[in-house]
Amino acid sequence: MADVWNMTCRPRWRRVLWPFVRVSADARGLRSRTLLRRRSVPWGDIAELRVHRKSARTPWAHKPRRVSLVLHDGRERLLPLPRSRSSDDPDFDTEVEALRALHRRYEATESSKVPAVAYRTPRRGWAGLLVLCPVLLACAAMAAGSVSETASDEQAWKSATACTAETPATEHDECLTTIPAVISRTEDNLPKRPSWLYFTDGRPQERLDVPRDAALEFEGGGSVELTFWRGQVMKVAGKNHVWRRDIPTAGGTAVFAATFALAACYPAAHSLLSLLGRRLRDDRELPPALPFGGALVATALWLLPLCYLHPTTLFSSPVAITWLAVGSLVTLGLFAGAWHTTSASAPGAATGKSAAQENEVEFLPARFLEDTDYNPRGFGTHIVLDGGPPAVAPGPGRFAAKPIPVERLTLKNVRRARSSDPVDGRWHVAELDDAGTPVRLAAEPADLARVLRGLDLAKTSVNTANPRQ
Repeated sequence: MADVWNMTCRPRWRRVLWPFVRVSADARGLRSRTLLRRRSVPWGDIAELRVHRKSARTPWAHKPRRVSLVLHDGRERLLPLPRSRSSDDPDFDTEVEALRALHRRYEATESSKVPAVAYRTPRRGWAGLLVLCPVLLACAAMAAGSVSETASDEQAWKSATACTAETPATEHDECLTTIPAVISRTEDNLPKRPSWLYFTDGRPQERLDVPRDAALEFEGGGSVELTFWRGQVMKVAGKNHVWRRDIPTAGGTAVFAATFALAACYPAAHSLLSLLGRRLRDDRELPPALPFGGALVATALWLLPLCYLHPTTLFSSPVAITWLAVGSLVTLGLFAGAWHTTSASAPGAATGKSAAQENEVEFLPARFLEDTDYNPRGFGTHIVLDGGPPAVAPGPGRFAAKPIPVERLTLKNVRRARSSDPVDGRWHVAELDDAGTPVRLAAEPADLARVLRGLDLAKTSVNTANPRQ
C-alpha cells in the first residue's frame, strides 16, 4: 500500500441516491461529494482516521462500519464512503488502508493502528440523556406538588354523605346526590377506545363513558341509580352490577413522583460517567451504568412503599422518618459501591494509580463460548485484566465479574473462528482444557493474545504462591 498515490471510493450497492456519492484522495487531500454537499480537506488538517463500528444486538452478529476524519481542531467528520455492512469486509479494509497510506505519505502524524470507536465511548450519547433528566424531574415536581390537593380530594370523597333537604344549595356539590335512570343501550368498544352507557330520554345525561368490562355487565333497559359528586357520576348501581369511578389517591400520586425522580437519576449517572470518562482513550468503552441502576432499583423497593403509605406525613411521622433515615443510609452505601465499581476504569480514579499502572488496566472484548461456573449462561462479554485476578464480566468493568480459575486452564490450540463458532468470523478462538473439560475463548486476534498472556501470567503467579499445588 506504500505506492498508493490516489484513490476513489465508490458505492458498492445500488440505491437511487448512491450515484451522487463519491470520496477521492490524492496528494492535495481528501474530497467527498454527496447530493447536497461537497467537502475538501487537506492532509495537513487531518489528525487521524477512525473506524466507527455500530453495536450489534448479539455478540456474533456483524457490525456495520464507517470511517471518520478527526481534525487537529478536535472536530470529527463522518465520511459517506467507504462503508461496510459487516465486520468482515476485505474491500472495506483495503480502502481504509489506502486512505491511511496516503495520510502517512503526506502527513505522517497518526499511529500505526486505526482507533476503533464504538457507540459506548465517552464522547457519545451523554448529551441526550442529560436533557432527559430535567424533563423527568419536572414531571416528578408536578406530581409531588399535587399530592396535597389529591389527598384533600380523596378525604373529601371518603367523608361525603348523602344530600338532605337541610343541605344548603351551595354545598350540593360536596354531598352525594342519587338519581334514578334507565339504560337505553350500551356500547362496548375496544380497550383503547371509550365504552358508553346511554340513558333513556337523555336523563339525567345522554351518556356516560365507562370501562369496557362495565359496559359488558350492564344491559339495555336496566334500571340503575347514578350517584353524583362535584358534578360528575361517581357510581352506577344496577341490580347485578355496581361500577365506581376510580379517583386519584395521595399515595399513588406520591409513588408517581418518586418513580419519575428515580428514573431521572439513571440518565444523570450515565451522563456523569460520560463526562468523567472523557479522559479515557477514544477506543476505550465506558463502564456500564448498571450498578447505579441496581442501586436505584433497591432504593425503589423501600422508597415507593414509604411514599404510598405516608404521602403527606413523610417528614412528620416518627415511623416515616425512621424508615426514610434507614433507607437513605442503605441507598448511600449502594451508590458508593456503584461509584467505586464504575470508576475502576477511569484514569487514576480513587486509587492513586500512576499513568504506567493505568495503562495496564484492560477490559478486553472476549467471550468464553461454553457455560462454566465463571461464565454462567454465557453472560460474559469482556475479560478483565487490571492487575487483580483475571475475571469474566458482562461489560467493561468489574461489576458482577467472576474470577477465572487460571490454575485449571491449559492452552491447547489457537485457530481462526469457524462457521460453527458463534462469533465474528474475524475473531480467533483459543481451545483450552479446564480440568478435563474443553472450553473455547474467542476474541479479536490482538485482544486474544493479550488475554492469553494475562491468563498465563496469572497462572504463573498462582503457581509461585502455591508451589505444592
